[in-house]
Amino acid sequence: MHQRSFQQSYRSTSASKGGRGSSRKMFFMAGAKNNAGRNERSSKSIYQKFRRVDLLDKKKTVTALRPGEDRAIFLGLGMILSSVMMYFVLGVTMLRSYADSVWTEEGVCVILNSTITADMNCSYNCGSECWRDSKYPCLQVYVSVNNTGRVSRLSHNEETQDTSSECFYVPRCLKDSVAMHVMIMNISERLKVNQQVTCYYDPSEQQENVILMRLYDQTVVFHSLLWPSSMLIGGALVIVMVKLTQYLSRLCEEIGKIKR
Repeated sequence: MHQRSFQQSYRSTSASKGGRGSSRKMFFMAGAKNNAGRNERSSKSIYQKFRRVDLLDKKKTVTALRPGEDRAIFLGLGMILSSVMMYFVLGVTMLRSYADSVWTEEGVCVILNSTITADMNCSYNCGSECWRDSKYPCLQVYVSVNNTGRVSRLSHNEETQDTSSECFYVPRCLKDSVAMHVMIMNISERLKVNQQVTCYYDPSEQQENVILMRLYDQTVVFHSLLWPSSMLIGGALVIVMVKLTQYLSRLCEEIGKIKR
């Protein structure tokens, strides 16, 4: 009887110890799970915080880039518009005069005669709605073109030819007629010293007169068109670069979304 009671008491104590041990194991396992869950939550919250910061930085960058891109596009459009206006002005003035000129062929003119024939009347501005008359000497110059025996009257340029087909040079009308006379005499002396000069004539021979120099030659036209052409190309490149940058940024965003 004593032995049985001892065995029963021993079993009960061992069972109680085993229950305590299992409860301790379950407590530690639950604590570990709770700690793991807390760590996961904390790591997720930290990731979300960094993610929010990254998104905010991207949004700030995008909002900062948009005004700059808009300004660059407006700059490119302004450059293109300015170049078009310059083309229009040059086309009305320079290119039209260059295209209408019939004196296109270059040759060598031998000066045969250079004399002052008469005094020509002109008017100069003396104030508001005030015009007074003055005089300048008319210098006539005859040349032989390319030693062909063809005698022609020489003019300074197309503008002089349109103003007066008889005189070589038409000065700006001044009050002092003596000063204009001295100017014309100096030109006559220079032409007498240089017996051969480069001149331009009409190859179709519709115009008998020849000119000493053209108002706008190929070099002047090229340099005049160079700047608006450069501005036009620069404006187009600015717009293309902005559009290319926008396209690449969208492409990078799409690639980033696909990787996520």
